[in-house]
Amino acid sequence: MANLHLRGSTWHLKRRVPKRYAEVEPRAVIWESLSTDSRTVAVSKAERVWAGYISGWEALLAGHSEDAQVRFRAARDLADMRGFAFLPAATVAERSLQEVLARVEATRGPDGRSDPVAASGVLGGVNEPTLKLSELVARAEALSVHDNRFKSAEQMRLWRNPRVRAVRNRIAALGGDRRVVEIGAAEARLHRRWWQARIADEGQSSQTANKDFHYISGMLVRFYEDIDHADPPRPYMGVSIRDRHAKVQRKDEVPFAFITERWFALGAFNGLNDEARDILLIALETGCRQSEIHDLPASAFKLDAHVPHLCVRNEAAQDPDARREIKNRHSERDVPLVGVALAAARRHPDGFPRYRNKRSYSAIVNKYLKAHDLVPEGVTVGGLRHTWESRLKTAGLHTDDRGELMGHSVKALRGREHYGDEMDLERRRALAASIAFTVPEHLA
Repeated sequence: MANLHLRGSTWHLKRRVPKRYAEVEPRAVIWESLSTDSRTVAVSKAERVWAGYISGWEALLAGHSEDAQVRFRAARDLADMRGFAFLPAATVAERSLQEVLARVEATRGPDGRSDPVAASGVLGGVNEPTLKLSELVARAEALSVHDNRFKSAEQMRLWRNPRVRAVRNRIAALGGDRRVVEIGAAEARLHRRWWQARIADEGQSSQTANKDFHYISGMLVRFYEDIDHADPPRPYMGVSIRDRHAKVQRKDEVPFAFITERWFALGAFNGLNDEARDILLIALETGCRQSEIHDLPASAFKLDAHVPHLCVRNEAAQDPDARREIKNRHSERDVPLVGVALAAARRHPDGFPRYRNKRSYSAIVNKYLKAHDLVPEGVTVGGLRHTWESRLKTAGLHTDDRGELMGHSVKALRGREHYGDEMDLERRRALAASIAFTVPEHLA
């Protein structure tokens, strides 16, 4: 390692300071004793020592940022690097004289002078960020870039809107905007009482209220993680509304007879566009969620494979409209195409651009099915997934097999760890084919 130099019997690190850090590091070259006569140990220590310098310089640069959040994180980092917990200036003043003097000494730079940026961290000269509730969603979105990296523009809209609504309700419950750091347990309970009144007066759903609590809580967690709060408050812990009278919501199945006698009747879908009809046919023979089908890129259609199938995966892309996030990691799977699903996919080898990354499909199809008496009262196209699992169950398939085919967590279904290999595509096709409908000639 070229940066190691032996002085007497002790190894030293010698490295030039990168130009990036010139404004926060007066030295041009760093000489640092590694306190060892072993070259092997010196190599290992040198990497850690240099990484420490880089971290310190980055924190000092961040301390000059115009972003209050960045400055506050930098202050915490600088205090930690110098062996102290970050404390507000008023709290530092109440500590012992010995600690205060030690903190003052720790603000000195290599030239012996006190560094104002280091002092802001060690002596608590930076105030906690004053983020308002009205700014919380934008901050949470910025902090969730990694988690949301597969979301399309439409999926990001669906991610953002309920959080905007939750914050709007939170502000209404408080009677005005507030600093995020002012939201404590009392404010969370006030929010709950506000929702209880709406449920009583307006017939609102407790489920909607609990979603609001969930979204606000999640954004607060992100906020406090971002500022490295030593003891982050959890004001919404235990805050929910239980309603023993609430109806259990479950999508009713599309009856088997409706599919065979009405959907497969000649001319049943003459008034529905081809893409909408064929998404429906793929859904009824695969058990896929509708969005898993209509959001698929052309590359996901493996129609020439030994086992024709769809690849349901997260899709990363620079263009937000080309991204796609599936529901969860268990939903990632290969879906064999059999029966009417295979015939429908072959009519659309490039997918379904009319509905890709849009949320108009369900409304259009449900309106058509209802208008043409193709579903019983109260049943929607969403019930097809339940119909498919019932068909698998009637055929005697084990819960594990049904779970894998449908993209469920087998571990959750079993209530214990899932061991063994995942089901291969040949086995998936065999099971799907065992319950497949006979393909009507006009849909082949």
